[in-house]
Amino acid sequence: MDFTAWEPIYEKILKDLGFERAGDEQAARLLSGMLTKANSVSLSELEVTIFNKPVLVCGNAPSLRLELSKLELSNFVILAADGAAAVLMELGRVPEVIVTDLDGNSKADIEKEILACEQGSLLLLHAHGDNIDKLEKYVPRFRKFLATTQAEPFDLVYNFGGFSDGDRCVFVAKEFGAASIKLAGFDFKDPKVNQIKKKKLTWAKKLIEMCGI
Repeated sequence: MDFTAWEPIYEKILKDLGFERAGDEQAARLLSGMLTKANSVSLSELEVTIFNKPVLVCGNAPSLRLELSKLELSNFVILAADGAAAVLMELGRVPEVIVTDLDGNSKADIEKEILACEQGSLLLLHAHGDNIDKLEKYVPRFRKFLATTQAEPFDLVYNFGGFSDGDRCVFVAKEFGAASIKLAGFDFKDPKVNQIKKKKLTWAKKLIEMCGI
């Protein structure tokens, strides 16, 4: 997504949630400084993985396991949002792509993401104002990653659109030319989440609908 088109949406989300852009920009600079030629995933790797293929985007709602049990997972390239990667790994399926900010994950979930990357998953690691501590702790343990931001992209830090891990997966699938996009493990009206998470889910639904899903 062109940042000039994304920026007004991003600013509305920040205002609605009460977040500051400066923290996102600080985190992106930190993540950029951790990139090397050896640990960088290329855009061409993502394109080869996704282009013209049916994609299943997995969110981490409680319904995910049941929904996955009804699908033939081998028919899809799987993009896993955050903790959904751990569920897939427990089911014996290594996702082709993981989109994560590490923020909502338990330590055990992050360990499974590290293992998935060692087994071939492409990691899109997202920087924002609330996950600087996780970036500092865990980034050195990932073999390779592609850096993303929700603020203005620069150098090798990209912005494909989207704000939370699930909707960012959809934007990535669309950006790299997926033949089709199917959702599993999404609950936009989860009554058990706090007010901030409710707002994020509302925005996630709006953003995914923007992608025509």
